[in-house]
Amino acid sequence: MKYAFVLAALLATAASGSALAADPAAAAQKAGCMACHTMDKKMVGPAFKDIAAKYKGQGDAVAKLSDKVRKGGSGVWGPIPMPPNAAEKISDADLKDVVGWILKG
Repeated sequence: MKYAFVLAALLATAASGSALAADPAAAAQKAGCMACHTMDKKMVGPAFKDIAAKYKGQGDAVAKLSDKVRKGGSGVWGPIPMPPNAAEKISDADLKDVVGWILKG
């Protein structure tokens, strides 16, 4: 009985851990976002904290920014363009998680 309880607890922990396994910072790193962005200062692109501040309170910010990341663009933060980022580089789910993480500041 004792072992069944321990096993059940381990399985529950593993199951809940898999739902939380997505790490937006790691996904951003893997996708190459950190080559041009940092958390708190402008590099090639704007700092994530500046992006969060600009889009704070906008209900459609995740969808809007996800679309910008997918399509790329220029002119919003300066003359240097951001290249498009295909689903092969970052999945839709990871992109949504990363953008949500950025917007949390």
